[in-house]
Amino acid sequence: MLFATPPLDGREREILAQVEDLREKLRWQLHEPRRWSGSLRRLSFARVIQGSNSIEGYDAPLDDAAAVAVGEEPLDASEETRHALAGYRDAMTYVLQLADEDDFTYGAQLLKSLHFMMTRHSLGNRPGRWRAGTVYVRDDATGRTVYEGPDLEDVPALVGVLVERLNAEAEHPLLIDAAMAHLNLVMIHPFRDGNGRMARCLQSLVLARGGLLSPVFMNIEEYLGRNTQEYYDVLSRVGRGSWQPTNDARPWIRFVLTAHLRQARTLLQRVRDSDRLWIELERIGAEHRLPARILGLLFDASLGLRVRNGTYRAGLRDAGEEITEQTASRDLRQLVAAGLLVSHGEKRGRHYVAGPVLRDLRGAVVAARDPRDETDPFATE
Repeated sequence: MLFATPPLDGREREILAQVEDLREKLRWQLHEPRRWSGSLRRLSFARVIQGSNSIEGYDAPLDDAAAVAVGEEPLDASEETRHALAGYRDAMTYVLQLADEDDFTYGAQLLKSLHFMMTRHSLGNRPGRWRAGTVYVRDDATGRTVYEGPDLEDVPALVGVLVERLNAEAEHPLLIDAAMAHLNLVMIHPFRDGNGRMARCLQSLVLARGGLLSPVFMNIEEYLGRNTQEYYDVLSRVGRGSWQPTNDARPWIRFVLTAHLRQARTLLQRVRDSDRLWIELERIGAEHRLPARILGLLFDASLGLRVRNGTYRAGLRDAGEEITEQTASRDLRQLVAAGLLVSHGEKRGRHYVAGPVLRDLRGAVVAARDPRDETDPFATE
């Protein structure tokens, strides 16, 4: 027996419809090829990696997550954090590859494979294998046990039921099925470590398989990373300390719907910001007679990221364009000479940040935003 999907009430269906409306707006906005869309996708993917790992205590600035996402070394992140970021990058990349596989099926071995990708840097966490005994979730602040997973001997059967449910014909809206997959896997807690990351990755896989707008754009992991305590609180409220699948999952469903609504609004705002920012960057590029390839670099710097020779070339390579290290160095020197970038550090630590013109440009784009709606969609009930 697993946690059951509660029947949606009228307000929950209204929120679901609002998310769907925002998704259609995003689909339309992202349908037309734009020069900035590749940069937005790359940074959205980095935010997914950053957000999910921050929940587990692997904190890294966005530019470090973006560097790892394209196979480059981070500037500040520890070795352990770098491994965690790279593992989640690999798992999520595999998820995106599975999105439209014709012969795809969910299976226990698939879950183990994703877990191995995430945790292979630490053999003590039994990467790709079920946990060996009882598992407890503790509150780091108090040392108190807040959740105990089901008995080890029940894990294979419970995962089997979950896989069977995922392979069955959908009976609920896709966002709800994905949310319930997340809830059930994290409550089964089949692994020694990495259960939260696995549950979030599975949620993304369900969204991808359902044909939703790419989970890079409809993913809520960035939101969860920014609202980690609320995320833990709702799981605690539903779990009540131990494996109790008869508990009401409605608080979880409402939390996820709120997360999707707010994350979709955030992304739609980023799309609008990117459009405005790119227009101004094209103007600056024309004024300084810059090669078109440089605009993506200026885009990243304008958003506050530290850019480097290696990440510049990796970003272009990801977009299908190759340049040499020497060409990249010449481009960066040209941008420093123009006052658009400021250089910091030496040798391997050398990086570049936005100069005053780019900082002012970004500030103007942010100032032009419409007021943000942060109200609780369920507050009136």
